[in-house]
Amino acid sequence: MSLPTDAEARKALPIFDGVLLYFPDAIAEVARVSKAGNDQHNPGQPMHWARGKSMDQRNTALRHMLDDATGTVKDIDGMYHLAKAAWRVLAALQLRIEADAGERG
Repeated sequence: MSLPTDAEARKALPIFDGVLLYFPDAIAEVARVSKAGNDQHNPGQPMHWARGKSMDQRNTALRHMLDDATGTVKDIDGMYHLAKAAWRVLAALQLRIEADAGERG
């Protein structure tokens, strides 16, 4: 995890005030997507990201964004296409950050 340990750097990273409080409904929807995905791909298991399953983050995010943009706001399971796209974009970003950290050593 890339959270800083230095007190000053931690204070400069407003995760709660700068993200969660800005987008509480959106974050809740992304969490709902995450739970549904876990139930689908890892039935009966605790929450975890099965990274080896469905790894096409960018194309899948784009398809969900196109569905929303063309008027299909919710998927057949009742969840927002944009929430599914957001989960995929977060997954792509996480993988990018991890890859960059690995390149640095």
